[in-house]
Amino acid sequence: MSLHIFANLVTTYGPAANNRAETEGNITTLQKLVWHGQVHSTVSAEAIRFSLRRLLSQMEDEGANRSWDEDVGANVWKDPEFKGWKKNGQTFIDDDLLGFMTATAATEEAAGSANVRRAVLEVTRAVSITPWSGDVTFNAASPGATPSAQKKGSNPVPYGTEVHATRYQFGIALTPERLRDPSRAAKAIRALSGLRTVAGNHGRFLFDFAPEAIVLRVTDDPAPRLLYCFDSSDGGKTLQADALVNRLQCGDLTAKELIVGLSDASSKTASRLKEAGVPVLGVKAAVDETCKRIESHLSVAE
Repeated sequence: MSLHIFANLVTTYGPAANNRAETEGNITTLQKLVWHGQVHSTVSAEAIRFSLRRLLSQMEDEGANRSWDEDVGANVWKDPEFKGWKKNGQTFIDDDLLGFMTATAATEEAAGSANVRRAVLEVTRAVSITPWSGDVTFNAASPGATPSAQKKGSNPVPYGTEVHATRYQFGIALTPERLRDPSRAAKAIRALSGLRTVAGNHGRFLFDFAPEAIVLRVTDDPAPRLLYCFDSSDGGKTLQADALVNRLQCGDLTAKELIVGLSDASSKTASRLKEAGVPVLGVKAAVDETCKRIESHLSVAE
């Protein structure tokens, strides 16, 4: 049977702001959704994938196929036609894990075509642990601070930003045997443990997206069964994993498949999971142990 890797990650607590540049009037808005009947802020899977791609480019000497050029404000490609996939040649780590698509439009002489690879590493949307309370900061750009502010005359230019002091939770799924190079599975897990500039607002805000809590599952079960398993009863200050413990108690999950990483190993959550037989380590140690299991099963090395 195939090996499957699933993980659920929760970030540290901090003030998050929008990374999309979308506004309502002069207010820079957060993405939001209704979650369990209340409004929560959210970060797209594509924003997570964008940050992840930058880290993946450092994992192999060849780098990533797609990279962002800050000077021109656009993506640049090493192999824009993905020729390595057609000829069983060189492939890049980001294409292997995150997939790709290139298409040509139909013409009078020929039908259109598409070259598609589905992402092997699937990423969920990140959802805030706590509901958004409506916090907005109001600010004023001084005249001359930016070209746009200068055009408005000599008065300060007011603007506002929606912010949310919270943690974000998201999950991933990965089947290493679907990769052209299975050793890339462990590299992906390591990159996910070091995510950084996912939720920033044009350099004005930094939100640490590296996990403070992570539960990983190495299994032959094709279903994750652990996504969004953390919650909080004190406004995000501490984390609970009641849903995870319940799944263990009813037999939908087994302790031997799980590895948990917590920054606070003395918490009540850590104690409950240990009582259920789940190894509880630090976040980095949990990632290391997971990578060892992957490599042992697949007989590959990073």
